[in-house]
Parts: sequence; C-alpha cells; structure tokens
Amino acid sequence: MALATTYSVALVGADAHLVHVEVDIGHGVPGFRIVGLPNASVREAEQRIRAALVRSKLEWPNSRKTANLAPGALRKEGTHFDLPLAVAVAAADGKLKADPLKEWVLVGELALDGRLRRVRGVLPAALECRRAGKRGIVCPVENSPEAALVDDIEVVGVDSLADCIGFFRGSWTPSSIPPLEKPPSSEPPDMSAVRGHPFAKRALEVAAAGAHNLLLLGPPGSGKTMLAQRMPGILPRMSFDESLDVTRVHSVAGLLANGSALVEERPFRAPHHHVSLAGLIGGGSGLPRPGELSLAHHGTLFLDELALYRREVLESLRAPLEDGVVRVARSAGTVEFPCRITLVGAMNPCPCGYLDDPKRQCRCADFQIEQYNSRLSGPLLDRMDLQASMERLTSRELLGASEGESTAAIRARVTAARATQSSRYGDPTLTNATAPRALLDSHVEVSPSSRALLAHAIEDRSLTGRGLDRVLRVARTVADLEGESAVGDQHISEALGLRLQQPALRAVS
Repeated sequence: MALATTYSVALVGADAHLVHVEVDIGHGVPGFRIVGLPNASVREAEQRIRAALVRSKLEWPNSRKTANLAPGALRKEGTHFDLPLAVAVAAADGKLKADPLKEWVLVGELALDGRLRRVRGVLPAALECRRAGKRGIVCPVENSPEAALVDDIEVVGVDSLADCIGFFRGSWTPSSIPPLEKPPSSEPPDMSAVRGHPFAKRALEVAAAGAHNLLLLGPPGSGKTMLAQRMPGILPRMSFDESLDVTRVHSVAGLLANGSALVEERPFRAPHHHVSLAGLIGGGSGLPRPGELSLAHHGTLFLDELALYRREVLESLRAPLEDGVVRVARSAGTVEFPCRITLVGAMNPCPCGYLDDPKRQCRCADFQIEQYNSRLSGPLLDRMDLQASMERLTSRELLGASEGESTAAIRARVTAARATQSSRYGDPTLTNATAPRALLDSHVEVSPSSRALLAHAIEDRSLTGRGLDRVLRVARTVADLEGESAVGDQHISEALGLRLQQPALRAVS
C-alpha cells in the first residue's frame, strides 16, 4: 500500500494552474473516491480509468483508493484529469516508479479501451508546465503540436495509456511531434469591390490603424456589413506573441481544429443579435468559458444590427472595452479573459431603416425611433471612437466602374502606422487606442488653434472628457497614417469629424 503523486493543471479563465494529483491505496472497503473540489466530469473518471487500466493489461487494485487534487480550494473541471489519475493509481499500486513522475505534467481523456482523446487547454497547460519548472508535458498525440509551441519544455504525445506507462517504464519511445497543419487560407474580400462611401472607408482604415471602435450607421443595403467584413483584410498580420495569446484563448474554448496549433489569422467574430450575455462576455455553468468578446482577442468583434441586441448584453461591453479584460465573477472567485479588440457595430437609423432617406419614406413613429435607439446608452456610444453615416448609393455609383483602392494598398498603410506605434510605445501590443494616457500625451501636442476647435466641440457638440481623450487618440492615428511625427490642426479636425458625424442617432443615458 503506497502513495503516489502526478501533476496536472486546472483551467481558470485563459490560464492554467498546477495541480498535485495524489493517490493513496490503503486498507479498507474497496472503492475510489476523488476529493479536492472535483466536478461531475472529474468524479466520473473512475469508470473510464478502471476500464482503461484493465484494457492496458494493468490491474485495478481491489482496495480502498483515495485521490486528492490539491490545492483543495481550486475547483477542478474537465476530463483531462483521467490520464494523471490513471498513472497515479498505477504508481501507487507499484506498477511504476514514483520519482520520475514528478518531472512531468499529464493531461488527457481516456477512452474505455485505453486510447487517449484530445482535450482543451493544452497550450495553457504547457505554459504552466514551463512556469513551474517541470521537465515537460505528456498529452494526447493530437494535442502535441499545440504543446510544442512552448519553448524550453519536452513534449511527449501518446496515443494510449499503455504508451504512457511504457514511456515511464523506459520501454516505449515517443515519436517526433507531427508538423503543424495550417488550414487552407482564403483571400479576404477586397476593398475595391465596395463602391462609393469614401468617408466610411476612411473611418474603417483609421479604426484598423489605431484599433479604434467604429459605428456604421445607414439604411438597409447601403453596404455596412460588406464594409465591416473587409476589416480582417486590412489589419496587419499578427506577431508570434499575439498568435500565441489568441491560440491560448481558443485552446481553452476547445476551438482548435484537429492537427492544428497556432492561430495565425486575426479573429473576426460576428455573433447573432440573439447571443446571450454569457455567450458574449463568457461564463456558463461550472468554470466560466470565454465568450465571443474574448474569442475576438487581437481581432475584430462585429455586431451587426447593433440596436437589436438586448440592452444588458450591450452594456456588458462597457468595462471590457476600456480595460481590455473580461472579468467574470463567481462565488468561488473572479475569472479573467483577455479581450483587446476592435469593435465594429452597424445599425439602421430607425426600425424600418429609412429615417431621412431621400427616396423612401420612414414608417416609424417617434416613440418607435426613441425605443429603438434607447438600446444604445450614452456611455456605450461614448466608447465608439469613430461614427460614420453611409448614405444610399446613386445609380451612377452602383453601375459605374469600381475605382476604390485595393485591400493590399490600405493594409500597407495600416501596417506602417501600427509599426510606428509599436516603435513609439516600445511595446508591440500597444496601439493609440490602448496606450496609457500619460504615454500618449507626450506624443500629442495641441496647438492654440486646435484647442479652440476642441473647446467648440466640448461646448456646442457635448464632447465629453472620454470623448476628448478618444479624439486625441484618433488624431494621433490620422497623423501616423500620413507619416507625420506631430499632430496638427488638420488631424484634430478630421478626428472630430470622424467622431461627431451622427445626424440621425439619438442616444439616451
């Protein structure tokens, strides 16, 4: 009768925390009890472990077995505890030496025949393995490319419990990690296909260059959705660190495809307006999972028909848009998910969509328009750095030849502007929209004439303190797009025009 310890992880938010998996085999009534705040999926591991051990030609000890998952105050959830529990049972029963197990982190779900199935959260587990100073991680072979993204640790991919036991006995040698499988890339829709709307196109370019939030307002069929879908194509490519950060969130959500590892394309998430609060910001039963907001990390969250989302869902965006972090509170503690995003919203000016339309008469009563727009509160609108109205296109614009710039040309300018910001702030993840205000102020000098423009906007256009901050950030981005080191009057003027153009939208607080 003995005690054995293996190591695994508990997923909390987008991070993993090291867990000691202790198994004691002693005298008493035969049974298997798991303690340490396990949820149902962990408690059910007994049946999978028992069948897998027998199929792997190992005995299931006919005695009292107790498994403790420490620390006991941390809730444990997920089938990835199957493998470390099974190996710990085998070691406690004398089938394995206990000492070598202390150097490894184990994750994996067991099938009844002993095979290993892929699990979510292997990338955060590998990062925690490195942080904890462990030698390496043992995981399902399908997850091994994901774990191999982390340097300075060994990765052992196994197909079955028998292979894992053989590895620790020294009788089985793991094969090399399979190469990463990149999903087939498709060319993003080109900006040149969008006819007309030079002002809205400029707003989209500025939003991409500085990671600013953008609201598109216009009648049905004016091209709002078509324009928003061009955003991924004009954004700069992600750095490796950004890709790793995005992959970590997608790994926890279980969205990585079989055989794939690194997410290289910036996310573009477009949830339906019936999305729930938990679906948007994260949550759910048990340990919270990332929502659409976090799945769009380092990319774009597009909310089409913005006024049709429930108001409480929209209001939940306010703090994350400011902080770049979603905090989901539970009785056991608060879980954080990263969400450094660019929000693009699109909406009609009224329920029927034809308010102030020169060709079609609006059928909405005043109270319907007020009720429609009331779903967007003043504080939320204040967080939209840019607002662009899109008018109905004329027959000449619709039938004429397309003369717009290509996506590649716009992307080149956006990439250059982002590179300028990275160099200026000394951090590749900072943009003009996210840089600390003290750091931004040292690179934005307001002239007396610009100060007069801003004073007019504050007094006559109800520009708030937050709005003033956003105008200065947008002005800095406009100057970066033009390759200017100083922010001039023309940049302030354009930033004000990009923010205050909202003739048909009435917000309530």
